[in-house]
Amino acid sequence: MQKPKAAPAPSPARALRVIKKYPNRRLYDTDTSSYITLAEVKALVMDNEPFVVRDAKSNEDLTRSILLQIILEEETAGVPIFTEQVLANIIRFYGHAMQDFMGSYLEKNVQIFMDLQHRMAEQSSGITPETWKQFMNVQSPMMQGMMGTYLEQSRSAFTQMQEQMQKNSEQMLAALGLKR
Repeated sequence: MQKPKAAPAPSPARALRVIKKYPNRRLYDTDTSSYITLAEVKALVMDNEPFVVRDAKSNEDLTRSILLQIILEEETAGVPIFTEQVLANIIRFYGHAMQDFMGSYLEKNVQIFMDLQHRMAEQSSGITPETWKQFMNVQSPMMQGMMGTYLEQSRSAFTQMQEQMQKNSEQMLAALGLKR
């Protein structure tokens, strides 16, 4: 008589995947025990796979630099997202008093845009290419509604940033005894 099979254990939340970067610039995926390319790291990002890139010797977190490297490759390989003017403006914020606010504002806006994209994808399942083309036409009432919502959320994020800046300024002036 065969033993009944045990029920599979519930899958735990996805563990953080560790990728090690060696001095020879190679990336080693500890999950698959194999070397991977930047294209494969990009695929992890596209699949929303949580990961961290660490220096093999110092264990320093290199995730940001690898993500920036992927962005650089994407920007130089095809149709770039960022114009030279946008890149120049972003550079101007480094070291500026507004740097933290700008980063927060960009992060919120990208998240709002990603949410919009997700909603559009949910609503467009089963749509033909011709219908999709018509849907994407800015004159479409549905598209106008979605873009209006995006712009309102963007405006709200900007307003929150302005309010936070004013609050910080008032606190700084009060600390210096220069209360308005």
